[in-house]
Amino acid sequence: MTKTLKCISPVDGQVYAEREALSASDAQALAASLRAAQPAWAERPLSERIALVEAGIAKLNEMKDLVVEELAWQMGRPTRYGGEFGGMNERAGYMASIAEEALAPMVVEQSDSFLRQIAREPVGVVFIIAPWNYPYMTVINSLVPALIAGNTVMLKHATQTMLVGERIAEAFHAAGVPQDVFQNVYLTHETSEELMGAKAFDFVNFTGSVGGGRAVERALAGTFTGLGLELGGKDPGYVAADADLDAAVDGLMDGALFNAGQCCCGIERIYVHASLYDAFVEKAAAWASKLTLGNPFEPETTLGPMANKRFAEVVRGQIEDAITDGAKPLLDPELFPADDGGAYLAPQILVDVNHEMRVMREESFGPVVGIMPVKDDEEAIAAMNDCDYGLTCSIWTADPARAEAMGKRLQTGTVFMNRCDYLDPALCWTGCKETGRGGSLSVLGYHALTRPKSYHLKKVTK
Repeated sequence: MTKTLKCISPVDGQVYAEREALSASDAQALAASLRAAQPAWAERPLSERIALVEAGIAKLNEMKDLVVEELAWQMGRPTRYGGEFGGMNERAGYMASIAEEALAPMVVEQSDSFLRQIAREPVGVVFIIAPWNYPYMTVINSLVPALIAGNTVMLKHATQTMLVGERIAEAFHAAGVPQDVFQNVYLTHETSEELMGAKAFDFVNFTGSVGGGRAVERALAGTFTGLGLELGGKDPGYVAADADLDAAVDGLMDGALFNAGQCCCGIERIYVHASLYDAFVEKAAAWASKLTLGNPFEPETTLGPMANKRFAEVVRGQIEDAITDGAKPLLDPELFPADDGGAYLAPQILVDVNHEMRVMREESFGPVVGIMPVKDDEEAIAAMNDCDYGLTCSIWTADPARAEAMGKRLQTGTVFMNRCDYLDPALCWTGCKETGRGGSLSVLGYHALTRPKSYHLKKVTK
């Protein structure tokens, strides 16, 4: 029986969009068509594939006004921020610019006697399972290098942002990328798992929850399919004694509360050197108090609703439990009258917290952050590592040597100094522990979506 997938808008709780999920047989046929088309796509000149992908990004930019409006309806981000076009264009442009170098053979010997080199070949068919929180940028991380490298792609988006894949596919097809090279699909979890178990794909990239990542791993068990996982996060920030206090407050609070806290590398816990703790807390509360929670289409709104009521319920539960266990909330709820007990959730800063509290251990993915004092760098390192996740960490200090030394001991995928909540496309986006495995962006992002092939060619001499 056909299943209807529905996007419930956090703006007003109404059904904003709905689509019929593909049947298992139709999905299998589509995957087979992608596999059949892949060799011819890979045979096209690299310059041609790059040009087509760049044209697809350009077409998507032409849809900006529509995309920004749809994003607000689907997941609540205020329209004042203009969608995700800045980051999307930066990542796509960089990955296109390094493609020739990243995909070039690694020549070991080229002499009269031998040609020895390691070439990169596309893996085949790539399945991208994308999240709702940054639904354009997260897709671009894998889609652009996958297509440029010569793979074909099936894209499945989160139901919460179901129109995003349609828009990307519309733009890329209009630019000339063949439909049998890139397909957006609507699938149930069951059909997705069936396809993965049947070896329909050669690489799967999943961004989502830890539970979702485990389900993907189980579905792929025994298939030897390549896998990239970006899962949960509980990213910490540390304000050292020599930090620029105002810059740290501005950077870390924006990192904690932007996009209603729904950022993969958002700041979820902050540790402050005792000498700066009181001043940091006071300034952080003042910073957050200036936010305006409200309808994402209103120009004054800086904080929209969370993407779904059930997501907000999780965060409310963490806050309530922490307060019951002795945490102190710093923000007056009356400052945010739009909080309706549903998807619209007032931001909150908690002090007097500890690592026994869920809000300091479990992923929140919402507009809440806990702040703790620490006596020195050693205590900060221990606290930052006391976590099941490892995506990014943020160190605020005037001393690069301090940040580098601490970074070597921190269990994380990225070490930031004096910034946070940002993806540099020239660096590998990766994590450790329950945050997942693999990596995207940078030269290594191309390596993830290709396989090495070695050539050892002995030349005949007369």
